[in-house]
Amino acid sequence: MKAAVLEQINGELVVGEVGVPEPQFGQALVKITASGICGSQLQEVAGNKGNAKFVPHLMGHEGSGIVEEVGPGVTKVKKGDKVVMHWRKGDGIESDFPTYTYKGKPMRSGKVTTLSEYSIVSENRVTPVPHDTPDELCALLGCGLSTALGTINEEANAKFGESVMIVGAGGLGVNLIKAAKLASTFPIIVLDIHENKRTVAESMGATLFINSKDQDVQEEMQKNLGIKEVDVIIDTSGNKQAIEATIPLLSGTGRYIMIGQPKPGESIELHTALHLFGGEGKSIRATQGGGFSPSRDIPRYVKLYKAGVLNIDGIITHRMKLDEINDAIALIRKGQAGRILIEM
Repeated sequence: MKAAVLEQINGELVVGEVGVPEPQFGQALVKITASGICGSQLQEVAGNKGNAKFVPHLMGHEGSGIVEEVGPGVTKVKKGDKVVMHWRKGDGIESDFPTYTYKGKPMRSGKVTTLSEYSIVSENRVTPVPHDTPDELCALLGCGLSTALGTINEEANAKFGESVMIVGAGGLGVNLIKAAKLASTFPIIVLDIHENKRTVAESMGATLFINSKDQDVQEEMQKNLGIKEVDVIIDTSGNKQAIEATIPLLSGTGRYIMIGQPKPGESIELHTALHLFGGEGKSIRATQGGGFSPSRDIPRYVKLYKAGVLNIDGIITHRMKLDEINDAIALIRKGQAGRILIEM
């Protein structure tokens, strides 16, 4: 099969031929139809996900596919099922890591990978969905959209009319705007350092876009919305300066949710930390995928989509082929894309 392989840290992905093994206990062989690209892939390329000693390996963790074959013990899916492929653990067996063949040598890889034509996936990393579920929705539900919905609903417990600030309007940020809009939060404030993100953010439902590179955030909130504080702040950037600058903007009942991962060894300083004890007490927490449960939540989200309640229009800004994977990553690095869909 053709697959994108990370051969060396900070190098470009190599699209080459990879040998696929038979599925073992608790594994399914999935023919992939589409895959999203998450910011985590950029961190993997940089070696910031604890993966440096495991190269070469396959990439990707959100996708859509059709089950081709199942290994012993698998009961959750069967041949012919359409599935969402996700990095969060769902129901089913937690299998061993698969071993592929690359350049004549064995290559261990993750329990779910999606930037390839086929993948050996642990049973608990696939969730079956109806066959008429669009590939793009399946890929989004593998990580970006499910993380956004879980973060707003579960982690932040956002109430009707509460204010939300989203730091970073990339692939995850645009999903968060949709999720915040669905939860009837208001206003929805979006921060980014790339001015070209303004149109996308506003089209997704942002009440106010602030270019935090050129504009004073609190001044813009006061001028345009008459507020200086925000109930929920969600950081997708993992940027030390962005986190330190926005924590002080929390309201008296504010919740700060960190999705973006700071660089290994980096510290975050709380300036004038006494403000955290104002109001009813504020909170700062990190989240793993918004705490979404694939087996429980993905079927709910599919129902919402089919009912016309969950709208994904505009989230995917580019559709590209596997051979264009490095071009896609370059667009994300430059801040020129929302979610990119790789179509197999």
